[in-house]
Amino acid sequence: SWNLILLETLKTRVVLVQEAGKREELLKALEEIKVPYIKTDTIEELGDSDSPEFESIFVVSEFQDSIFNNLCKADCRVIGPPVVLHCAQKGEPLPFSCRPLYCASMLNLVLCFTGFRKKDELVKLVTLVHHMGGIIRRDLSSKVTHLVANSTHGDKFRIAVSLGTPIVKAEWIYKAWEKRNEIDFCAADDDFRNQFKVPPFQDCMLSFLGFSDDEKANMEEMTEMQGGHYLPVGDERCTHLVVEESTVKDLPFEPLKNLYVVKQEWFWGSIQMDARAGESMYLFEKSESPGLKKSVSLLSLNTPNSNRKRRRLKETLAQLTRETDVSPFPPRKRPSAEHSLSIGSLLDISNTPEQSTTNGETPKSSARPSKNATPLALKQSARWQVAKELYQTESNYVDILTTIIQLFQVPLEKEGQLGGPILAQEEIKTIFGSIPDILDVHTKIKEDLEDLMMNWTESKSIGDIFLKYSKDLLKTYPPFVNFFEMSKETITRCEKQKPRFHAFLKINQAKPECGRQSLAELLIRPVQRLPSVALLLNDIKKHTAEDNPDKITLERAIESLKEVMTHINEDKRKTEAQRQFFDVVYEVDGCPANLLSSHRSLVQRLETVALGDDLCDRGEQVTLFLFNDCLEITKFNTFEAEF
Repeated sequence: SWNLILLETLKTRVVLVQEAGKREELLKALEEIKVPYIKTDTIEELGDSDSPEFESIFVVSEFQDSIFNNLCKADCRVIGPPVVLHCAQKGEPLPFSCRPLYCASMLNLVLCFTGFRKKDELVKLVTLVHHMGGIIRRDLSSKVTHLVANSTHGDKFRIAVSLGTPIVKAEWIYKAWEKRNEIDFCAADDDFRNQFKVPPFQDCMLSFLGFSDDEKANMEEMTEMQGGHYLPVGDERCTHLVVEESTVKDLPFEPLKNLYVVKQEWFWGSIQMDARAGESMYLFEKSESPGLKKSVSLLSLNTPNSNRKRRRLKETLAQLTRETDVSPFPPRKRPSAEHSLSIGSLLDISNTPEQSTTNGETPKSSARPSKNATPLALKQSARWQVAKELYQTESNYVDILTTIIQLFQVPLEKEGQLGGPILAQEEIKTIFGSIPDILDVHTKIKEDLEDLMMNWTESKSIGDIFLKYSKDLLKTYPPFVNFFEMSKETITRCEKQKPRFHAFLKINQAKPECGRQSLAELLIRPVQRLPSVALLLNDIKKHTAEDNPDKITLERAIESLKEVMTHINEDKRKTEAQRQFFDVVYEVDGCPANLLSSHRSLVQRLETVALGDDLCDRGEQVTLFLFNDCLEITKFNTFEAEF
């Protein structure tokens, strides 16, 4: 809305000067807002223009001619035709402005300038901003909505980056002025403004040290896409040397004082934020330096601390087994449970290799056993060993799901991201799907398994735990597994099309929580988890005595997992069949509408050649579509297939 100062004691009168008086839409707009008006070709005709009874507002079509200049010198109120049309459209009174106001395309925008050394250029830009309703501030603060930058150096630029204030080129103002006659145009519109944003590496000359040829080529390409240039290592014109800190321990030359030597996280962080990050946060230092400082990234996240988990496991499980590494990515020990399985082999879990019941070693424990603890010898049974592994893999799996959510999903969904949202909400939903729901279920399973291991007896039922959550597993897994390929495709497409997402993945996938695995590789874990659990439960069943009630319960638990996996396979087949069905409908010209039916599915497609003359000419190419209840025959011509 307008910030108005209404002069109620004076009558407002609009004076339409020259061309403005010939525009019918202006006359109609003034009638709608009930403001009297007169027309004039020259200012001299208005003998009573200085009358104290009237507050005259002059409407001028051009803000550069002699009439406009004379009105400004006389301190008259001057507005452009778009202001009148804007007020009529909004049902608002004409604004009072001490400066000439041509349009409202920068209304309520607060601008600050930096890096402009030519006074004439700055005066011109400021004047245009005022003509479009914008406000200028000398100092940058949180109230400034846009920083117009002619340089990426200086305090104003750094503050704008930290505040997330959009940083644009001067061209943004000039192009907005060209659209001054578009009533609904707003210069702050994201699609328009983003055309003129200052890219992260403007004014930067980058070199890359310690990267592979492919990685270096990729980063050089990204540099140019983000407004910078790249040079060979050692070139004196270079402003930034980006170092792969894991391979480079020392620099091959003594850097110049004005050269920033930064870690690669600065490079990817700048792209992710869509603005050049502060170099001081990412400075590279020699590994032998005694005063080595740890750089704290602005983009780092507080991920769950594994130390607390390790302490808790030591306290609860140390009496049961020697200390084990509970990293989300432990060494693979049991091929029966950990090898990757395809969806087609999910149900084939009967041929699990037998495991040795003893390993000939006595577990060492640093924790004092509780008074009610079962004798250690019982806890070394084969059944206990596999149950321990089931718990450990479940704990690792929960850690992986937590990493996916905390390190990737939460930051992508966060509001107020520097540079705006990295991905659209639809893309985020497609990538992560039901991962949060899967995590909720497995967190409960892990807690129940932990309680079971803490209070272990051979009669404790492991199968009951999975039967308890079988309905939840059936609800959460099929939606994710069936659309996993779409999730991977979305990641690949977004990484190619959106540099900020590519940078986001580079930063976070390099963190230790990911175990050097990509997001797509982490997301495949839910696809693999249920077969792994089924294999372990099958092993536990083999080492469970016949008179143990858990023997039957385990069989039921395995059957419940089979049901989930069968449901996944059936849904996957249905989804694929529906896709093939629609392919037929779109491919065949004139396809009957009644061919689409919920009970109908495509069985086979066959390319043939006609041998008779009944349906078409002999030798003509014919395609047969066999459905479960009918056969459709199509013939092929030069241009398209048709019935």
